[in-house]
Amino acid sequence: MKKNRIMRISALCALTAGMVLSPAGQMGVQAAEVIATVQGSVMKGTTTDLLKLATKEGNMEIKLDSSTDASGCKVLLPGYDVSVSVAHGSDEYLHAVRIVSGLKSDMVSLDTSKYSTVSGTISEKSKDGILYVKTPQGDMEIKLDATTDMSGCSVLVADKTYQITVVRGSDAYMHATAISDSSGVALGSGSTASTVPASSLTPAPESSVGVDTSTVTGTVNKKTTSDRLFLDTQYGQMEIAIDQNTDSRGGIFLMEDRKLSVAVYRGSDAVMHAATIVAAKESVIPVYVDNTSPATVTGTVSSKSTENIMFLHTNDGDMELKLDNVRSVTGCKVLVRGRKVTVTCARGSDAYMHAIDIIGN
Repeated sequence: MKKNRIMRISALCALTAGMVLSPAGQMGVQAAEVIATVQGSVMKGTTTDLLKLATKEGNMEIKLDSSTDASGCKVLLPGYDVSVSVAHGSDEYLHAVRIVSGLKSDMVSLDTSKYSTVSGTISEKSKDGILYVKTPQGDMEIKLDATTDMSGCSVLVADKTYQITVVRGSDAYMHATAISDSSGVALGSGSTASTVPASSLTPAPESSVGVDTSTVTGTVNKKTTSDRLFLDTQYGQMEIAIDQNTDSRGGIFLMEDRKLSVAVYRGSDAVMHAATIVAAKESVIPVYVDNTSPATVTGTVSSKSTENIMFLHTNDGDMELKLDNVRSVTGCKVLVRGRKVTVTCARGSDAYMHAIDIIGN
């Protein structure tokens, strides 16, 4: 956007409402430097250095620098409404003096005695106080509160990676208690040592089919088979079809009492179908796996299997196969207890065997 257009918009904003001045906006620099306060919605393309703002008068580009007071609003994600006190800079750009948000606290109690820290990238889908975070374990929905400690980051923008400390709220959502840049560690005030593994987090599944879906959460019932998921939810038991369109990469093991999040839709057969299945998965430290001398084993899947480790009953005994290097899964959409599979595996630098290819028999 051309700078002269920015200046015209600035002048227009200054003239409207008699150059609306905000006392709060005078905190960043001297009062004489603040020319106006503008309100608008954050636009796509905003970075930690440049705020793109859609206002009633037009689109604006406002520089963010070390003197910007963002203590009143660090959430600069597309669609979020903010109020910005601006001043002229020597580079002919408008510079943000202070940014304020209208984010409000919900009446939700948080279990701060148990927390986990996740690393993820903020998605542009984030809105209405809910962060969509892309993590190595899957996508998560994390609520942002007015009390969230963001002293460890300058501003929160899309497509950037952050460390987020989360706790469970009484509304069943995970809530962010602290957020810091990826180089820092977000622990949050008053927190104790981490007692909740990453496996306690429920990622938010994304639809893998071209229809509207709803997300349900529950535990796997023992009646579940390779093509029917029986899910016990707080509203009762659901029967969900698993078909060729189901994306089960995030939740392949349907073991009894395992907690799942499932994106579902009604099919033409009047049956609910699974679009995406996601189970909790612990973060792992990458290890080297020597694929030059793979082994092939055949056995049946044990009910102890998780998204991290497959427990396999073979003729030669039980095996534990780590699943952090799986290359392909064929011949099956999901794995239930007793399912026969053939697994190509190799030894890793951690002395574990790691599954490479899984074939359902």
